[in-house]
Amino acid sequence: MNLHDLRAAPAAQAWQARLQLRYERASGLTQLTRRKHTGPLLVQKAFHPEGSEVCHSLLVHPPGGIAGGDRLEIDVAVDERARALITTPGAGKWYRSSGPVSELHATLAVGSGASLEWFPQESIVFDGAQVRASVRVELAESACFIGWDITRLGRTASGERFGAGELRSRFEVLQAGRRLWGEFARIEGGAPLLQSPAGLAGHPVMGIFLVAGAVIDAGLLDACRAPAPRGDARWGVTAMPGVVIARYLGASAEAARSYFVELWRCVRPALLGREICLPRIWNT
Repeated sequence: MNLHDLRAAPAAQAWQARLQLRYERASGLTQLTRRKHTGPLLVQKAFHPEGSEVCHSLLVHPPGGIAGGDRLEIDVAVDERARALITTPGAGKWYRSSGPVSELHATLAVGSGASLEWFPQESIVFDGAQVRASVRVELAESACFIGWDITRLGRTASGERFGAGELRSRFEVLQAGRRLWGEFARIEGGAPLLQSPAGLAGHPVMGIFLVAGAVIDAGLLDACRAPAPRGDARWGVTAMPGVVIARYLGASAEAARSYFVELWRCVRPALLGREICLPRIWNT
């Protein structure tokens, strides 16, 4: 099946996939102890590039993109005192749809004293895509989450704009059952919001970098406000009780990720006691 076939596939041929992961720590070693999948969504191997304490995983969706009618579910549990980092091998793609919606829902549970670093590469929303995406982070007391979300509207490298379709997304963080933060968006292709100065102001790439469940003091917050993304972009860092959020709005997903990596470089030593360890896949 070629790429055109994937984008045009009717809902009857849609992928229904689910991935369940569990990380546990014993004797100072974090291991991926449960890895169950149905459909084309998997983690092939766990890595320990920075020693035994942090387990790195590469989340793979073999079809390479999400078509109309596809539904992907990800459930991650990081048990007490375990430490995990999850990324993806390349940009995610949301294909054009003739009507059926495409869905991806992730639930990320982080236990007491544990940490999860969630760094998927950018998502590209094709013109005409119908997207429903959500991330729900459930933190225990003293758990820490560091993550980002980067979205490009349209395949701008080939001159495409997000002129039709719809993106509905939600990203929420709870701790001990109490909502710390939630963001809910509905973006319609071709809507005035895309060009409005009060909206995206013509920028096709938007991203958030989020730290939750950890105490960030004034000095660390000032350090996070020092880096700036390259190019013509808007950015800012906001602190709320239990959450610090940085935003990027610009033309380049690469610039967004580079900016977020600098923020990660600021917060990781202070919160997790470790320097950053860039996944090798980002260099390919």
